Amino acid sequence: MTSLFFMWGFMTVFNDILIPRFKAAFTLDYFHAMLVQLAFFGAYFTGAAIYFFISWRTGDPIARIGYKNGVVIGLLISATGSGLFWPAANATSYPMFLAALFIVGLGFAMLQIAANPYVTILGPEKTASSRLNLAQGFNSIGTTIGPLIGGYLIFQYFAKTGAHGAESVKVPYLAFCIVFLVLAVVFFFIHLPHVGEGRVEAGAGALKYPHVVLGVIAIFMYVGGEVSVGSAIINFLGQKTVAGLTADEASKYVSIYWGGLMIGRFMGAVVLSEMKATRKQLLLGVIPLLAFLLLWVAKSAPLDALHGGSDVSVLALWRDAFVANWAVFKIYLPFVGLCWLLFQFGQSRAARTLVIFSLTVVALLLTAILVGGKVAMWCVVAVGLFTSIGWSNTFSLALEGTGIYKSQVSSLLVMAILGGAVLPPLQGKIADLTGNLQISFVVPLIAYAYVAFYGLYGHRVGRRTVTG
Repeated sequence: MTSLFFMWGFMTVFNDILIPRFKAAFTLDYFHAMLVQLAFFGAYFTGAAIYFFISWRTGDPIARIGYKNGVVIGLLISATGSGLFWPAANATSYPMFLAALFIVGLGFAMLQIAANPYVTILGPEKTASSRLNLAQGFNSIGTTIGPLIGGYLIFQYFAKTGAHGAESVKVPYLAFCIVFLVLAVVFFFIHLPHVGEGRVEAGAGALKYPHVVLGVIAIFMYVGGEVSVGSAIINFLGQKTVAGLTADEASKYVSIYWGGLMIGRFMGAVVLSEMKATRKQLLLGVIPLLAFLLLWVAKSAPLDALHGGSDVSVLALWRDAFVANWAVFKIYLPFVGLCWLLFQFGQSRAARTLVIFSLTVVALLLTAILVGGKVAMWCVVAVGLFTSIGWSNTFSLALEGTGIYKSQVSSLLVMAILGGAVLPPLQGKIADLTGNLQISFVVPLIAYAYVAFYGLYGHRVGRRTVTG
């Protein structure tokens, strides 16, 4: 199951590479470039809405077909969408690209609906956040290396001189198509243990829980905020008042942003578990250092030389880049230390940790809006560390106490991924109207303020007992 989390993380973050690529190739403004996210995450809403309607009318589909078949169907749909990138590139049609992304998103919606509740019900409800953070950690490994590989493939390796810019996405997405087909075959033949509540009921029972309704809004805000920040980083770091980086250079900082999610999620998996305190503190110190090292090594990879474009030893180039990048990572390291400290204040409680981390994101974005230069740059990049546990903690808090309606609740929460389609274009529109991309970060700032509210109070509304 964690292979699925890795794959959709790896592929989702490619959208951050597609936005500047399509913006340049089709001469788009910020608003129209951000339609990449509208197409992709709008499909999540559409797919989840269809799923919810079916469960309302006839009962939970996954309870009927099983988690395995749900995964296979999702993989086949995603493979179809990925394959459509080839004719879209041949036709040099931006609308065709958006349609292909929409189909990929439909497949991912099915995967999300099946995988997230499946992971949470594999053990006690109390430690659901820990398991989901662990699975999401593998998702973040994909988002960490995705921008590195995607930036190289799309901006360099497949970017042919004289060819239309959209041509560079053909081969990477064809590879995705093949990988999804292979995974579909694998999942079709392997055995997955059946777990569930044992009953199938029609109706919209999930909506009778107030904390679920507020949780749907929280997921909408969380995903919208996270995607808005990630989508704007390349263009933000390219501004002369911030860092003045090229698109290829800035794409590597996108990997640091998503790498922060990897570090925080693996730490969250440890903190929110039931392991002994001494072992927990040991792992809480070791895991971020190992993940930090992985991120440092990945960002230092000499991709040109790895392809064979240099006569110099690959290892020598990698070593030199690793040493040179210390100047970058020594600035990032204190943020990792702050993340460790805030987990201590969280006291291994999902809701409390969600509040603390969301308010930290609000503070970082406010600083980025008010201050320019490298301070603004690092505040935005460091958001990844503190948005890390937002999805897992919010999702598990919303699922608590919903019994047989868990899959239906999951479809509602996945539907709320629509936030990733709505907030980035809204941020782009504000940037276009004001002529100031920096000011537009007020959109994710407001979104994370609501997530903090949900962790503080929203998850308790309408519940007789309060847990975690």
